[in-house]
Amino acid sequence: MPKIFAAKSPEITQRELDHMALSRSLAGECVVLLENDKTLPLSGPCRLALYGSGARQTIRGGSGSGDVNTRSDVNIEQGLEKAGFQISTKPWLDRQDAKYAQARKDYLDWIPRYAREQGITEFLVTFSHPFQVIAPAEITESDIAGSETDTAVYVISRTAGEGADRFDKAGDYRLYEEEKAQLELLGRAYGKVIAVLNIGGLIDLSQLKAIPGISALLLMGQLGNIGGEVLADVLLGKVNPSGKLTDTWAQKYGDYPSSETFSHNDGNIDDEYYTEGIYIGYRYFDTFGSEPLYPFGYGMSYTDFQINPGAVTLENRQVKVTVSVTNTGCCPGKEVVQVYYSAPDGKLPKPYQELAGFAKTGLLAPGEEETLIISFPVRDMASYCESCAAWVLEAGDYIIRAGSSSRDTRTAAVLTLDTTVKTELLKNLFAGQDPVSEIAAPTSEASRKTDCGTAHETICETARGTVPEADSADGSVPYIRINAASIETNRAVYQEKRQPYTTEKTEALTTDDVKAGRCTVEELVSQLSVEEMAQLCVGTLRAEGGSLVGNASYTVPGAAGDTSSVVSKSRGIRNLILADGPAGLRLQPVFKTDKEGNLLPGGSVLGDITEPFDPKYTDENSDTYYQYCTAIPIGWSLAQSWNMDLLEQIGSMVGEEMEEFGVDL
Repeated sequence: MPKIFAAKSPEITQRELDHMALSRSLAGECVVLLENDKTLPLSGPCRLALYGSGARQTIRGGSGSGDVNTRSDVNIEQGLEKAGFQISTKPWLDRQDAKYAQARKDYLDWIPRYAREQGITEFLVTFSHPFQVIAPAEITESDIAGSETDTAVYVISRTAGEGADRFDKAGDYRLYEEEKAQLELLGRAYGKVIAVLNIGGLIDLSQLKAIPGISALLLMGQLGNIGGEVLADVLLGKVNPSGKLTDTWAQKYGDYPSSETFSHNDGNIDDEYYTEGIYIGYRYFDTFGSEPLYPFGYGMSYTDFQINPGAVTLENRQVKVTVSVTNTGCCPGKEVVQVYYSAPDGKLPKPYQELAGFAKTGLLAPGEEETLIISFPVRDMASYCESCAAWVLEAGDYIIRAGSSSRDTRTAAVLTLDTTVKTELLKNLFAGQDPVSEIAAPTSEASRKTDCGTAHETICETARGTVPEADSADGSVPYIRINAASIETNRAVYQEKRQPYTTEKTEALTTDDVKAGRCTVEELVSQLSVEEMAQLCVGTLRAEGGSLVGNASYTVPGAAGDTSSVVSKSRGIRNLILADGPAGLRLQPVFKTDKEGNLLPGGSVLGDITEPFDPKYTDENSDTYYQYCTAIPIGWSLAQSWNMDLLEQIGSMVGEEMEEFGVDL
């Protein structure tokens, strides 16, 4: 009988309560304040008009493997009401509910028809055609008059996940016409309009920014199963949003260099050619002079900060940038300091600047100052030379800047390297069978091939535009010499040929022998048959014709899979349980076994559809188990916290749930 880790009690556990509280306390740092005319934070709970697709149907996270089957979810309406707000647009929310329910029913009715037409499973249909956010219900003059408030919150939601690419169309990357018209209406009707983005990827905000009357714009993201409470904390100022963008948001879709050829845009969904090369995100926008709507690293606060670059030193081949941050505003807050470098204009292609390091302050009270030291290795500023298969630091000036975003920095120092240095000697192991013609940055002069320092090894031909002059406040920028001789050149060692695993031992080896040092792992593996190794890789259910995707474990139902128990008795190699989990563990929340511990059918979850249990399984002839997990903020939102300690706490929280439910990976 396999060991079952799940609990038999249906009651909410202290672990669930603690983890939701921890997630709530951290998630506010993932929210990015994009616009604010001092409307936020609100002075206190008030009567509030709530509209938009995500007001009740708040999206907690991604679809597919990114989903988490939680015990409960706190949507935005519930979170605001728990915080004391009085929601005065219930009739509109009810109409939106009805419209959503009908759209959902139509979608579920369509799935089996389409599956039969295409000759594929219903699961694959939901995978490649996930349910999309619908256009919101009409907002009437009576809705506005009946709300009896001057403050409105409008929630724009979008689904995101695996299995389907994004589209540059209304309801996906672009606003629905209904959303645009409703925001225009609200901008005229209410004194304060707060737009909230409950999204998992970029959308076009140029239309929204052009609408008069929008008082504040919050990138809420998708914050797990307590998202509504987090938003309430932010609106009330209990949490000062300190998130920063991890993307460059373009003025229009065509500004992205891959827009013409992405996915279906060029009619070819089989092949993608990454012609951007190194010019991804801000590296493209900064190098090619394209003005973004919002730059990489951008994010506002309810308070103000002054960032002053201080001493820059070079110690043990580490660049150390000292920066002081002072809260010059009226409320506590956190700030992110970002350090960028601009490499010299040489013969290797380089972006205008690259992020070298960052740090986030603690919670600073008004008037409080904190000094941060941001360090990074000199060798991190090297560029790859494809023709000589090496990372290269080209001679010249490396300009170091520090600030609050990629477009708001001051020069802290200039590091000068007088001799080109190779930091890593590698091999180009895989030549491209279908070479890609990459875009080249603007050049100030014709490029020419230059010797890298070793015979027959040359630096790539493309040159980069000249880096602007140092832009310090007072012109007193320190110049620091980099000693080229102090920079080591490492040569990668490649394994030329894999040796077959062999052993002269004739007794059957087990994991106990490995632990005791009587044999190596390689010796144990050498005794396994090809069939045993194949079954280990294929796993339990898949080897027996079970689920191929998403739910393929006997011992932890709902986990993506586990390795086979084919050698558990003979070799002591137990099953490894592998669960989906980019935003928390995706497990089956309720399952049943017979009294011998054998898993019974039923309880599997697909989106919001749960497979029913056969009523013949009663408490007398079966056992019921519960494994509810915590949905954490999605990775995109976590990254926008720019807080490494926060990420470690979230990771430890998920790790505790892995241990509780017996998940290994």
